Amino acid sequence: MKKSYFLSDLHLGAPYFPDSREAEKRVVAFLDSIKQDAEAIYLLGDVLDYWYEYRYVVPRGFVRFFGKLAELSDSGVRIVWLIGNHDIWIFDYLPKELGIEVVDGSLTEEIHGKTFFMTHGDGVGKLPASFRFLRCLFRNKICQKAFAAIHPRWTIPFAYNWSRHSRKEGEARGLPDEKLLVNLKEYVLDYHKAHPNVDYYLFGHVHVLSRETVCDGCEMIVLGEWIRTFSYAIMGENGLELRKWG
Repeated sequence: MKKSYFLSDLHLGAPYFPDSREAEKRVVAFLDSIKQDAEAIYLLGDVLDYWYEYRYVVPRGFVRFFGKLAELSDSGVRIVWLIGNHDIWIFDYLPKELGIEVVDGSLTEEIHGKTFFMTHGDGVGKLPASFRFLRCLFRNKICQKAFAAIHPRWTIPFAYNWSRHSRKEGEARGLPDEKLLVNLKEYVLDYHKAHPNVDYYLFGHVHVLSRETVCDGCEMIVLGEWIRTFSYAIMGENGLELRKWG
C-alpha cells in the first residue's frame, strides 16, 4: 500500500545550523528512503529558511534538495508545498521546474479514507497585531516588487539575520510555546463546529511534536521540526503515525 508523508519546518539554509550542507543531505536521505512507497509528500511550510523568487535568476543553494524533489515528482510522487512564514515568496519557478503544487493557505483533502485539514499554522487563530501587519506587508504586491528591486547582496543577509534573531528570541522564551499550541487548539475547536467531517488537523510552525484528541472524532497534530527532532507523520494501512528520522 502506498503511503502519504507529512513534514514541516525543515528551515533549510538557516544560519543557525552548524552545517547547512549536512542538514540538507539529511533531508535528501530521508526523501530517498521513502521514494519506493510514497504516494504523496506534503510539506507544511518553512521548508526553506528564506527564499525569494526572482524573475530571471535563482538564489544559490538547495541543489540536492530540489533535485530530489524533481526526481520524486518525475517518478509520479505527488508533492504539495504549503508555504509558511519563511518561504512565502514562492511564485512560479519551483512549481514549473519541480512539478510540485504550491498552496498559500490551507488545504483539505481525503487521504486513505480520512479527511485532513492542513496548513502551516502561522495564519490561523488569534494573531498578535504586529504579526498580522507583517503577514500583510510580506504579501503585498507593491512591497514585493520594491523588495525585489533591492540587490540580493543586501536582502539575503538581512533575511538570514532576521531569522537568526527570531530563533534566539524563541529559544529565550522557551519551547514549546504553549500560547501557540493553545491558539491552534482554539482554532480547531471553532473550525470543527462547521466542519465536523475533518478527522485530522495538521500544523507546523510551532516546532514541537504533538498529538492530541481535541474533540470527538478529530485529532490535532503538530509535526515538529527538522532542526533537532527530525519528525514526520505517515498515513498508510496502519492509520496515522508519528515518527522520527535517524
